[in-house]
Amino acid sequence: MDLKETYNRIALHWHQDHSSDDWWVAGTDSFIKILPSEARVLDVGCGSGVKSKYFVERGLQVTGIDISDKLLEIAKKEAPKATFKILSMTDLDTISETFDGVFAQASLLHIPKKEAGDVVRKMAQRLVPGGILYIAVKEVRADKPEEAVEKEHDYGYDYERFFSYFSMEELKRYLTDAGVQVISTLRNPSPLGKTVWLQIMGKK
Repeated sequence: MDLKETYNRIALHWHQDHSSDDWWVAGTDSFIKILPSEARVLDVGCGSGVKSKYFVERGLQVTGIDISDKLLEIAKKEAPKATFKILSMTDLDTISETFDGVFAQASLLHIPKKEAGDVVRKMAQRLVPGGILYIAVKEVRADKPEEAVEKEHDYGYDYERFFSYFSMEELKRYLTDAGVQVISTLRNPSPLGKTVWLQIMGKK
């Protein structure tokens, strides 16, 4: 299973399916409020650019990265004033820019847990001193594995994606180990109750 190939295949359907999501608004607004006006934000795993567009509309300067070129094609239409690059979050150390905020919503969950701490450190390294890191992932589920390849059939055909599921204590530890001070946490069940989203913010 190749995650890039999967997202390239489902890009349009995924974008249409998730465009009406709103579970993320409160946490994202909290992130924006902490940032300076016209802040530079790195949207890690930006997907089809829905959140990048949200940032641009609020006066922020946005760079989005994702591994899926098909999702980025949609993102460029959604947020033409943002900058987008094909890049894996595991390769964040290959860029030199720094940002006032790094935003990783529903993206770290595709990273194996043994690599997650290192990826969070790379995110923190992209922050200016005093910069804000935001991460949202799915909460670990009772009596289910913490890592799994999920087989799905939402769009009329079969596809697979790898997911990691986390606890809030793990997220706090990742931030602390990366030199980021935790400033807020939010546990947010989705409207359908299938997923509990964990959101955490920290200051470098």
